Amino acid sequence: MRATVKVWDPLVRLFHWSLVASFAVAWLSADEVKNLHEWAGYAAAALIGFRLVWGVIGPRYARFTQFIRSPGYTLGYFRDLLAGREARFVGHNPLGGLMIAGLLLTMGTTALTGWMQTTDTYWGIEWVKELHETCANAMLALVVLHVGGVVFSSVRHGENLVRSMLTGRKAAAGAEDVA
Repeated sequence: MRATVKVWDPLVRLFHWSLVASFAVAWLSADEVKNLHEWAGYAAAALIGFRLVWGVIGPRYARFTQFIRSPGYTLGYFRDLLAGREARFVGHNPLGGLMIAGLLLTMGTTALTGWMQTTDTYWGIEWVKELHETCANAMLALVVLHVGGVVFSSVRHGENLVRSMLTGRKAAAGAEDVA
């Protein structure tokens, strides 16, 4: 059995699963329970705010500088992935980092445009409503891609990434891995 290391701190894990829950509640209550939908959106906004701060001051693997890579590096990783020779990353791989950025931006925009619709200035404004719905649909598409990427990486590298987001632990870096 391979040795493990602590990667995801408790706050990153709590953030992750809380954002999953708030998005699911907001999505499922969108046309049915307005107050629940709005509160789920406020929770998501607060979680995004926390994650932006934690991405700067949190522990190593929580920091954006650890997993947000340059476009060239990310493209190189994607090429390696297509060729079946991508490195295993102890933290997020470059495509995972890009996904996190996309999820945070899209969920943040969804929450912002949802809140805007509750204000006198933007209530009933069609472009705000359309942007909100477009972002919510984009979030759903990103979630599907994210889950697909997690399953793909789990199989490809022989590790259960869902379990690691529950326990906080992953297999320690091997000789070929990026720590």
